Amino acid sequence: MITQKKLEFVLLLLCAAALVVSGIGPFDRLTWFLEVWPVMLGLPLLVLTSGRFPLSFLVYVLLFVHALILLVGGHYSYANVPLGFWLQDVFDFTRNHYDRIGHLAQGFIPALLAREILVRTSPLKGSRWLPFLVVCFCLAFSALYELLEWAAAVVLGEGADEFLGTQGDPWDTQTDMFLALSGAVASLLLLSKWHDRSMARLTAAVGR
Repeated sequence: MITQKKLEFVLLLLCAAALVVSGIGPFDRLTWFLEVWPVMLGLPLLVLTSGRFPLSFLVYVLLFVHALILLVGGHYSYANVPLGFWLQDVFDFTRNHYDRIGHLAQGFIPALLAREILVRTSPLKGSRWLPFLVVCFCLAFSALYELLEWAAAVVLGEGADEFLGTQGDPWDTQTDMFLALSGAVASLLLLSKWHDRSMARLTAAVGR
């Protein structure tokens, strides 16, 4: 019988393999590192905390998807991801919009991670403040990431162009933050009940 722990281990192996593959012949090594460092940091952190504070399976799956989005963007650079060019051709976009997918995910997926931590470690479970604070967290996280991009641009100059990925859009920063905000709201509206069931199964399995 395939248990949830085994499925989590499979996700871990797949993510580690994807990280290795992503780092083979990337478009630009510096850009690759700047894009995938959250995966490099997050993967061992999740392993270290899985015993004391395991997450619901739904959140683990979503974090895996988010990691893949980052790894693909790091390998090709966001402005050169083939999926983005395909969408550009199909919908007649004026630019490669793969980075928009990334920023939408930047709100959609961390929203449930933040929600789970708050539900399980604070008095906010069932509170009307919970969704508001989750959305605030995601917007703040998006703003922090934009500040990191700005800092990289200041320090690295033209070397950070591919990391910034603005593609000539003067409103790129504001659009990215709006997409993260929209993703967080959509995640809470669409997945909160599913998330509650996933956390309930975790509680039944580990007793916390």
